Amino acid sequence: MNPLDQLPIPLLEWYRDNARVLPWRSDPTPYHVWISEIMLQQTRVAAVLDYYRRFMAALPTVADLAGLEEDKLLKLWQGLGYYNRARNLQKAARQIQEDFGGRFPDTYEAILTLAGVGEYTAGAISSIAFGIPVPAVDGNVLRVVARLTGDGGDIARPETKNRMRQALLAVIPRDMPGDFNQALMELGATVCLPNGAPLCGQCPVRALCTALREERTGELPVKGAKKARRIEERTVFLIFRDKRVALRRRAAKGLLASLWEYPNELAPAPCPVEAAGLEPGCGGRHIFTHIEWRMQSVVVTAASDALPQGWVWADRDALAGEYAVPNAFQSFAHLVEARLG
Repeated sequence: MNPLDQLPIPLLEWYRDNARVLPWRSDPTPYHVWISEIMLQQTRVAAVLDYYRRFMAALPTVADLAGLEEDKLLKLWQGLGYYNRARNLQKAARQIQEDFGGRFPDTYEAILTLAGVGEYTAGAISSIAFGIPVPAVDGNVLRVVARLTGDGGDIARPETKNRMRQALLAVIPRDMPGDFNQALMELGATVCLPNGAPLCGQCPVRALCTALREERTGELPVKGAKKARRIEERTVFLIFRDKRVALRRRAAKGLLASLWEYPNELAPAPCPVEAAGLEPGCGGRHIFTHIEWRMQSVVVTAASDALPQGWVWADRDALAGEYAVPNAFQSFAHLVEARLG
């Protein structure tokens, strides 16, 4: 017997009674679902809520998103990380304006053509906003399905994802596909937790679960080892003059592309400006997907207003409202705030 065959009814009943109240669920227009799903990629719901509300207040329509200056978009996104998500949102908004007459596409195949949209996001938008019966298979869903069915395939491999997607396609309710997909995601996010710590006693489908019956919840899902991160030791220069801090823009391509940063180099590195004073700052650490920055800051009092070409001075207001500085430098925010007065 396939446990997925009996999944929809108890899962949907549980979701009806236990679903978290979230703003994009309360008004599931295609635009709202799309923005929320992109924000939620590799980001917790609690962290997304305020960003989502601010984003919708500033950019209530696709046309507003398509027409916004990129620097303002990146500032609006500041702190969420993975900034290519924001750039792809804007690319897709412009596709919608140019290729679909400003109307959000209403088929799975058309949604899949949008920049930054893969099978999962297309499935989520299609099912939740348009009622199209296609699965939305993210990490939470893969974990739930692996445990329910006892599937020991590596969930990082395309063939495993496709096998699970096809299995869900066979059982997804044609009349409630959006609720079914959201219920699976909700179950994975709140009950069928990762790292061998599921709350099986709270699970509405525990009677169907192969992993629980076979005492394999700690083994499933199977996921291949990640590539080891490269470690970089960096010196970060916090350069001040007259209650302003120096910023430079990163390259247009690559890590943190086009964002503003406190000047930094692989350690050891000489001070990049003429200094009237130098003192040690604090340390910091930031982990990207494949790189870990271990940073030590140096507080610099600049001898003049002269800066390398393309750098800018930013006062408190400009730093707060104009320049998008990524969270990689959050460890130094208190030093900067203290100096800007």
